[in-house]
Amino acid sequence: MTTRGPDTIRILITTDNHVGYNEQDPIRGDDSWKTFHEIMGLARTEDVDMVLQAGDLFHINKPSRKSMYQVIRSLRMNCYGERPCELELLSDPTLALDQTFNHLNYEDPNINVSLPVFAISGNHDDSGGDAMLCPNDVLAATGLINHFGRVTQNDQITVTPLLFRKGATNLALYGLANVRDERLFRTFASGNVEFLRPQDDQEWFSLLAVHQNRASHTETSYLPGNFLPHFLNMVIWGHEHECIEVPEENPEKGFHVLQAGSSVATSLCEGEAKPKYAFILCITGTTYELEKIRLKTVRPFVMKEVALSNSGIAPGRDAWSEISKYLSMEIDGMIAKANAEWLAENGYTKEDVQSGTGVAPPLPLIRLRVEYSGGYEVENPRRFSNRYVGKVANINDVVQFYKKKTPNTAGSAAAKRDLEKAISRTADRQVLDNLKVQTLVEEILGKEALSLLPENGLGEAVASFVDKNDKNAVKAFVDGSLKFQVAELLKINDLDEESLLAHMGSAKTKGREAVRTGSLSSVREDTPDKRAHSILSSDDDFEPAPTTATRGRGRGRGGTTRGTTRGRGRGARGGATTTRASARKPTKSKATIIDSDEEVADSLSDHVVADDDSDDASVVLDSQGEEEEEVTPVKRSSRRAAVLENADPKPASRASKSASKPAPKPAAKPAASTRRSTRTAAAAPSKNDQTISLLDDDDGFD
Repeated sequence: MTTRGPDTIRILITTDNHVGYNEQDPIRGDDSWKTFHEIMGLARTEDVDMVLQAGDLFHINKPSRKSMYQVIRSLRMNCYGERPCELELLSDPTLALDQTFNHLNYEDPNINVSLPVFAISGNHDDSGGDAMLCPNDVLAATGLINHFGRVTQNDQITVTPLLFRKGATNLALYGLANVRDERLFRTFASGNVEFLRPQDDQEWFSLLAVHQNRASHTETSYLPGNFLPHFLNMVIWGHEHECIEVPEENPEKGFHVLQAGSSVATSLCEGEAKPKYAFILCITGTTYELEKIRLKTVRPFVMKEVALSNSGIAPGRDAWSEISKYLSMEIDGMIAKANAEWLAENGYTKEDVQSGTGVAPPLPLIRLRVEYSGGYEVENPRRFSNRYVGKVANINDVVQFYKKKTPNTAGSAAAKRDLEKAISRTADRQVLDNLKVQTLVEEILGKEALSLLPENGLGEAVASFVDKNDKNAVKAFVDGSLKFQVAELLKINDLDEESLLAHMGSAKTKGREAVRTGSLSSVREDTPDKRAHSILSSDDDFEPAPTTATRGRGRGRGGTTRGTTRGRGRGARGGATTTRASARKPTKSKATIIDSDEEVADSLSDHVVADDDSDDASVVLDSQGEEEEEVTPVKRSSRRAAVLENADPKPASRASKSASKPAPKPAAKPAASTRRSTRTAAAAPSKNDQTISLLDDDDGFD
């Protein structure tokens, strides 16, 4: 059991839930949302202070009504309630959240959130469409989650934390939404990523949630750990589906990395076959404890690899009957193992199931990889897999035949032939899953170059159209490219017909570079492409089996915070645009968040903006607390500085706001007004004067 107490912040960690994955499958269609519901139930029963979701909550960025309904249902069932939220917010949330909703959901006076969820977007549920919205934006608009960590400019990224306090523990929560790995690598390498941090960061536990490739597929298609700043205490790494139960220490920077893994298997590979957990991170001061909880709704998955050369069966045309019998024995053993492990994990026996007192295990996922190098002939894998209908969940790809890949030294012509073969080998579904539309487009355009449009941008647009169902991607790219071309040509004074083509070619080259840097794209600059998880690379050393063999010609496809907590935490922070304070009474304490590169602190110390709570006008107070003049409220737009004020007493709390206005007589149930008055009595004013500054991270990534 992990630590519980008034000074301990308990966070449930989850990532890559992929709600909606394979939802049309009659057997596996409900797996993703059932496990997500289990995770949210754990968060409620384990009495955590928050849930941190590190990306890919949904499998696609346009989830179905069914997927959205199930997520909203789980969030409402587990996040609403009477329990007060004990987290006190010390920073201005507008620096890290959408400006439309400049407060956290548990501070909203209109809803009762007892369990806040903080989520970043991943590469599957990223923004798209005309308004560039993602599913997390929809959930945030309903008040069910807090969507943070947005990246609005991928060539200049500022990561701003949300600062929390519970008792004597301070937490700086950072979020970095998914960005295309190559672009993010370039932005880090050029020194254009800065992390703001509290001034006395030794007293803060700094926690970062990211969603990027952790393993290096190419030189730049991942996020190196040493790019991240040294002051971090822990990084929650999303996107990688393999669950690594023990946090790993970064030898250069000293922080720990927790790779929580996915909650549903989206591919039949070795990394997905490992047990899946939810984690509870308990932070006390600057130390932490980690508790793992095995997820019980995850479908059992057993994977095994055999080589026919070790089976004792001689290769030949007449050997298939023996091979089939051998493989069937292996698969039957794997099914029995999967069922036995599930029963043991859930505390049942075969006798319990037979007597009706126990629950029968769900149909397992089985994957047998068969290496048939050495002259063996095999049957169509789909036909062989269909023998296990009613015994397994993946009835079309139980077995996977492959040969070891031979080195390719014949040049580009051979590479093209390999690509054509890979496309034709539909028996290996995993190879098809890893083929990118963008790669195919680049192959075609490599032979027939375009005269006007940059080829790399067209590849991105087509990939967005196919992978993310963005119907406007190609049109947006073409329109943007034409606009870019016209703007470039208009810069030329002596343009004539003869030099037009040359200038168009030059403009196209500039457009290609603009696409590469992200300033010209059919989608938002930080929109990532679909890419395979690093765990899928386990098949890279092998060549897949052909679709058909000699036998058969069928088609094969492949406690409460003392002195500072306000009941549920409503109004626990004061902001420049939200603080309610008396115009004739000076503030008792304030917290300032600044960027060390900007001279903001001096001006903020001279004047404090406060609302007189009587109308929409604001009053500017000088440093002595005397009234100077009345001004209209101005919404802060700076990402660099904010003032957090805490008046004594704190009229910004939800209870005091409701007390300042006569409550309407309830029509039916007076429970809501009773509840709020109870929280008013529980609120305690803060008497600690404190100034908190956010500084630039100047250490880079040495």
